[in-house]
Parts: sequence; structure tokens; C-alpha cells
Amino acid sequence: MSRDTIIEILNRFKNGKISDDEVLDYIEKLPYEDISFARIDHHRALRWGFPEVIYCPGKTPQQVREIAKKITDRGYNLLATRASQIVFDAVKESLPEAQYNKTGKTITYIKNDIKKIEGRVTIVTAGTSDIPIGNETLETGNILGLDTSIIIDIGVAGIHRVMDHKDELDSSSVIIVIAGMEGALASVIAGMVSSPVIAVPTSTGYGAAFNGLTPLLGMLTSCVPGVAVMNIDNGFGAAFLAFRILNTLNKLETSR
Repeated sequence: MSRDTIIEILNRFKNGKISDDEVLDYIEKLPYEDISFARIDHHRALRWGFPEVIYCPGKTPQQVREIAKKITDRGYNLLATRASQIVFDAVKESLPEAQYNKTGKTITYIKNDIKKIEGRVTIVTAGTSDIPIGNETLETGNILGLDTSIIIDIGVAGIHRVMDHKDELDSSSVIIVIAGMEGALASVIAGMVSSPVIAVPTSTGYGAAFNGLTPLLGMLTSCVPGVAVMNIDNGFGAAFLAFRILNTLNKLETSR
């Protein structure tokens, strides 16, 4: 539950528009809601500025649908990641206006206006094969309120392509670099710009890439200081880190 929602509930109670029982219902479910197969953390929006996100693998379509309905019933926007078409079809039965990004495998549902976060986030993919993770990152960033854009296929095999986007990279507040193979693009870009770089290794590559382990280790051992490295294929985590960085900066600016 967000801070604004809590204030709204208290004001409605103060003005006699909702009953004692309705207020108690909100308070009782504020820490989390137990639905037997899941304990939904409704307090997360208050702590982090965004509600719990559903990671779909390992859950049945019906479980995802029920969790999604509980989240949106509390007044939140919805993000679900790594969702199959079957899972989306189940969610859409309860939330007809839900949207599915087939490439990024994300489900989104916008119930409230998204609060925009100042600061530009540029997502870069080394290759076309990295676009699925790029789309997951982009969809996550959009629903979090980030000002996101994506640059596709400018990997080190044609390093001159990076220079065509140097102005855009230089003007970014945060850059998310998504790369498989040996993962070198993150080091190249991080060495060129002053803004924070978040590196996402992907499972793209031939055998010795070890399904993303090689770019992961390459990014972790980058000679450029200060590169934050996500887990393999974790575009969601990269966008959320960018959100937490910029959201914190926005709060500091507001408090001055």
C-alpha cells in the first residue's frame, strides 16, 4: 500500500465515508495477505515505491491469476515477469485490460497513473538476440515510471556503432547494458560515460559462453570501477535498480 493510499483511506474515514471495519480490513492486510499458496507483501509499495512483482515460472496460471487479482484489488498497478501466453490468458480472464509483451514475457496492468521519475535511462543491447531481455527491462522501467529508451544491436563486433549513439549515452542518468557472448560491451560503455552503468549478462552465445556464465564473470571482473552487475538474464533486476537509484535521488532533491 502506498503512502498516498494510506492518507486517502484515513481521510475517507475521518470524513465518515468508510466504516471502522473497512479501515480494519486495510490495516490487517497491510503487512501481507495470506492466500495459502502465497503471502502477498502489500507493504512493499510503502517501503519501495512499487508493489510486489509476480515471478511466473513455477506457479500455475491459476495461481498467477489469483495473486494478480489480489494485488490489483488493493489498488496497485501490476507487473508479472517471465509469463507464458497461457499464464497471460489466465490473467486476462480476471483483468481484461492487461497487456502482454510476448518478446519480453511481461504482463502489465495499469490501474493508477504512473508517477514519473526524473532522469533518463538508456537500455543498450549488444545484439539482436539480447532483445528479449531488453524488452523485459524496458517494460519494467516503463511501469516503474522511468523515462526509458532502448538502443539495439551495437555490440563490440562493430564497435563504431556505439559512437553513433554517444550523445544519447552521455545524456543518460543511468545506462543498462545487456550483452551475452563475452559481455565486453558493458566495460566499453562504462569507460566512456560518467553515469552509472548496470550490466546484464545474457545466456546468448555458443558453448563456451556457458549459458551466460562467461559474460557474467567478464562483467564482474571489468577493469572499469563501479559497474553494477545483475544475474544472468535479469533485465527486471536492472530496471528496478535504476528505479531505486533515481527514486532516491528524486526524494533527496524534493527534501532540499
